[in-house]
Amino acid sequence: MTNFADELAARIAKCNNPTVMGLDPKLEYLPPELLEEWKGQAENKQMETGMALFDYNRQLIDAVYDIIPAIKPQFAYYEMYGIHGIAALRKTIQYAHDKGMLVIGDAKRNDIGSTATAYANAIIGETKIINDTTPEMFGCDAITVNGYLGIDGVKPFIDVAKEKGKGIFVLVRTSNPSAGDLQDLKLEDGRYVYEAMADKVEEWGKELIGESGISSLGAVVGATWPEQAKAVRERMPHAFVLVPGYGAQGGSGSDAVASFTSDGKGGIVNASRSLMCAWKKRTDLEPMEFKKATRDEAIRMRNDLQEALKSRK
Repeated sequence: MTNFADELAARIAKCNNPTVMGLDPKLEYLPPELLEEWKGQAENKQMETGMALFDYNRQLIDAVYDIIPAIKPQFAYYEMYGIHGIAALRKTIQYAHDKGMLVIGDAKRNDIGSTATAYANAIIGETKIINDTTPEMFGCDAITVNGYLGIDGVKPFIDVAKEKGKGIFVLVRTSNPSAGDLQDLKLEDGRYVYEAMADKVEEWGKELIGESGISSLGAVVGATWPEQAKAVRERMPHAFVLVPGYGAQGGSGSDAVASFTSDGKGGIVNASRSLMCAWKKRTDLEPMEFKKATRDEAIRMRNDLQEALKSRK
């Protein structure tokens, strides 16, 4: 049985790059010339839109699959385009797999047990259909979840992850400005809410620890809160930490690696807009050279993170 944490650690080591590319497409992120190419290519505008989104994702994957270990599509950016957006998402996941990349489905799902089971089966598991086969519907390697319903809403994901060798990232300390409104509240025992969640992640993840010593049940800890990140890493020595907030949201390389272990492992840093829209900042390139702009930014980010990790030693 595969173990997601071991696979991700191996991919990061092979690429020498703890980066995940967020693929959160909006039409305004695509060069106008690319949109123009897709006009009239399908039976309706919604279908054209979905095809254009996938084409953009495909070319971005082509640009970086050998230097970035994983992608992280945010489901909402596809759902807002309806059925053709969902089709683009499924094709993007499959294409990334074909290129050897892992896929973290950024869905932030959670609900009561039976509904959580349905979410888990849909995104990281399998679903029985009318001919008694059980295909993967999305086939993601991991999923982000909201753990604030407690174990009732997380255990269904753990069960599927354990059976299928998949991964889970639980929201612990998010990168948005108002995160502290709730996550920084202090409990009677003196812990902050986010510290209590970090303790739960460490507890819940024990049965998913792989040969790498890292658990496939990890945490989401934003790069915009480096001091809190250091504190929660101490509470989660076995967790893989997904770090959003780098780049466009203001997090630096040194901020991002605060969530890594003392030996520089156990973390992966997300960048979405800074990679997807890199072409917009390149006056020396034509818009349709967006692949080069993204690759150049990916290399710059990789080097930034490597330097930040060296500086910690």
